Amino acid sequence: MKFKKKKYCFCSIVKRCRLLLFILFLPTATVFSQELQAKVSVINNKVSRDIDRRAMQTLQTSLTNFLNSRKWTNDVFQPQEKIECSFLITIDEVRENNIYKGKLTVQAARPIYNTNYDSPLLNFMDDDLIFRYVEYQPIEFNENRVQGNEPFSANLTAVFAFYAYIIIGLDYASFSLRGGDPYFQKAWNIVNNAPESGNQISGWRSFDSFRNRYWLAENLNNNRFAIFHDALYAYYRSGLDIFYENEDAGRSGILNCLNFLNSMNRDNPNSMILQVFFLGKSGEIIKIFSKASPEIKERARDMLTKLDLTNANAYNKELK
Repeated sequence: MKFKKKKYCFCSIVKRCRLLLFILFLPTATVFSQELQAKVSVINNKVSRDIDRRAMQTLQTSLTNFLNSRKWTNDVFQPQEKIECSFLITIDEVRENNIYKGKLTVQAARPIYNTNYDSPLLNFMDDDLIFRYVEYQPIEFNENRVQGNEPFSANLTAVFAFYAYIIIGLDYASFSLRGGDPYFQKAWNIVNNAPESGNQISGWRSFDSFRNRYWLAENLNNNRFAIFHDALYAYYRSGLDIFYENEDAGRSGILNCLNFLNSMNRDNPNSMILQVFFLGKSGEIIKIFSKASPEIKERARDMLTKLDLTNANAYNKELK
């Protein structure tokens, strides 16, 4: 796998571990530079023509502004350091009182040092999106009052704030070991204080399903999965970030990541966080090991076919 070199070096490697003391000496305009470069899209083709399509366009714009204008951390982000992410809402059903039900696809990418390549950081489909929205309704979120005044309206911002913190946490964790913990904790706080409306709002509880917001945040905060954070750090900082300069060392870092994940899987088989890690990464991993020595290919293939069952056939075929 070859990465094309950028004309400039990606300079945020150290900045993900920014010192708050340094922030105090920066100009105010820089201090409030936001973290996300998010794009929100709403698809409503599956529902009747009675849907207020102008309201959905307004919702799309309002959520984009909410994600990109809100200050999610206390740290300084330069424009080139913003985390690129996308949110796709697919409306499946329109209920009375401006209540919408559908799915949310969340994707985020992480730039690789000294290249123009972005690696998938998160690729997740949330099947439990339900919310109330009236055109020009304020999009507001208060960490101390997640439930808001009305559960269905509050659920909209709670879901988007939750994924904002998950994305930021994963980004930080990929640059600094356990660097994402404060943001995973914020996501967990949203889970524990999420809006409720009988069984109509779902995705926040352990019994809603085996693969939802609850389990994503739980796995990221549970010490049983502590080694996952070592794996994430190894994959990016000890693997992809050095791959351009030294392919063998980069592959070694990725193998360390797989060893960590293998240990985690032995103790916690088929965990949700393991499945989430591999979503969108199979093609990237195959390219990484496609030009490796037969011995390294075999080691990688043996672990990958056990860890990422969905793509086992692809690993067996491409990493012979």
